[in-house]
Amino acid sequence: MGSLDNTPTFPILHDTRPDDVSLPAFMVSTTRGFLPRADPIVTLPTEFQPLESILQRMPITTLDGTPGLLAKGTLGDEVDSRFPNLAGEMDKYSHDLPMMNALYRDYSFLASAYLLEPCHQRFVKGEPYGLGRQVLPANISHPIARCAEICGFKPFMEYAGSYALYNYRLEDPKKGMEYSNLRLIRAFENGLDPTSSEAGFVLVHIDMVRNSGPLVDGVTKCLDIAGATSSARGTPDERTRFNEGLTSVLTALQKINAVMETMWAKSSPMAYTSFRTFIFGITSQSMFPDGVVYEGLNDGKPLSFRGESGANDSMVPLMDNMLQVPMPETPLTEILSDFREYRPSNHKAFLLYVKERSQAVGLKDFALGLDGDNNTSSSETDENDDESLLRESRSLWIQILNQVRDFRWRHWCFAREYILKRTSHPTATGGSPIVTWLPNQLEAVLEEMATLYEKTKGDKGLGRVAETVMDGAMRQRETLRKEVDKYCQERGVSRP
Repeated sequence: MGSLDNTPTFPILHDTRPDDVSLPAFMVSTTRGFLPRADPIVTLPTEFQPLESILQRMPITTLDGTPGLLAKGTLGDEVDSRFPNLAGEMDKYSHDLPMMNALYRDYSFLASAYLLEPCHQRFVKGEPYGLGRQVLPANISHPIARCAEICGFKPFMEYAGSYALYNYRLEDPKKGMEYSNLRLIRAFENGLDPTSSEAGFVLVHIDMVRNSGPLVDGVTKCLDIAGATSSARGTPDERTRFNEGLTSVLTALQKINAVMETMWAKSSPMAYTSFRTFIFGITSQSMFPDGVVYEGLNDGKPLSFRGESGANDSMVPLMDNMLQVPMPETPLTEILSDFREYRPSNHKAFLLYVKERSQAVGLKDFALGLDGDNNTSSSETDENDDESLLRESRSLWIQILNQVRDFRWRHWCFAREYILKRTSHPTATGGSPIVTWLPNQLEAVLEEMATLYEKTKGDKGLGRVAETVMDGAMRQRETLRKEVDKYCQERGVSRP
């Protein structure tokens, strides 16, 4: 630590330059975090009026309350018989990256709806999903491939670039990002009604991510302080500022988790499966056993992409990388690694930067004082300021891990209540196995909490807050194991 002046920094924005169309729509900032650096573009250029028209007529329930193309099962016919190939219009706007992101969003909605419409028709009859359409026609495949290439996405629906984070508008721009002021731009079912479960599902994610600016700021401050110090544990001033950075991270996570908890009230578990059909991907899904042929692309060979998933959000992966949470070497962790490719390019680069920087500056060792003398404080009768500050760092680190645990536990509870109790389909929208994938990461965090607590508590412990946190976490670990065993047995699934 301390001699890392040549370590590269990451260009995190403080001024998001909302009017600069030459920059990508998504760039990490200390003000908007992982949200797009400006509110998403709502209105498409006139050349793309046919796209606007079909998307407005597409939802099961349209904005005026009437049944749309998906309700009638006629979207496929509309695309095949009347929808033009607008790929030739795309490059007129290639200089305007936010506009290209809007086009990517809109074509991804159309692509998913087209491919999965037959599955929805079977679902509403109470039948298995069966097969989706196995060919994406050129009037969708060509333009989505082009705008995805320019924006740095896969040519399929993603969480940040299309379904969630670039899919909101402000009802009243003067009121800002308050939840009651958020509306969806595109929807599959009834999401244009802001009180619907589909709207709630997406808008709660947006409401969570609007708290990610202080998270980014706190992480980078901690990295900078640990990288600049000249001693293993830092000076009292450095340790104080480091703890302030950890507190910023903790406070942001607490707000994010509090917003996440509102999902139960804003999106009904009973309604989720009715719009979930349209956010499935291709990879590892029975609807597309051989992939999907993108007409005119890839020499006619099928392509395969993971579906939209909240697991593609960048906030918790940021924590994993900062905290250096070790993940088990299992096929489930390989899926976690694969998900990293389904994020905006700038987000991917930032997460990699944090991972490498955290390791380079020895952030975990600095935070926890793991310098070969782990229990110094326990041997002293009167704890000095240095030791008091170190104990505070250790407690804050455990509390941050606990917030990551809380996030992942709630995600598991959502999967249990919204999916496992309502469908036998074995894979999540992103293609991960529902029963075992989320517990893979949750158990890793619980194990890390237990390990670090034993290393750092000493004879004096880490205080009442950390003690309470650990007591609850260890009881939850036993509950989780029993629940996963139960679902594995019921569904004939093997634990990894």
